Formats: sequence, structure tokens, C-alpha cells
Amino acid sequence: MPWNNNDYPPSYKNQPIHIRNKAIEIANEIMKENDDEGLAIATGLKNAREYFSDHPEEVSKAKRNSK
Repeated sequence: MPWNNNDYPPSYKNQPIHIRNKAIEIANEIMKENDDEGLAIATGLKNAREYFSDHPEEVSKAKRNSK
């Protein structure tokens, strides 16, 4: 089941919206290749955090786009 902004894993609940959105995007891609939800959830969140850590200029863009 693909996740979206209205239906996402509980562990994403308290994340900043830009991280949550990226984590959802990544987790959905992982789920297309692998049925392990736990792996998809954890990897999505980890990779989203790393993405914004490695690309700080994207944080402000993502925040603008999420409004």
C-alpha cells in the first residue's frame, strides 16, 4: 500500500514535513521492489534525513513546496 501525506507510518508523525514527504517518497519506491514494510519505513526515514543533511539548500525549497 503506497503511503501519502494523509496516510503514513506512525514513526513519521513527528518529523518535519519536508523530511516526512521525502521519507514517504523513498519508502514507496522501496516497497515497489521489496515487500518488507519495516525495512522501507526505516530506510525511507534514514535516507530522507541523509538527503537533507547532504543537500541543505533543498530544505528551504522543500518547505516552500509543502505549503
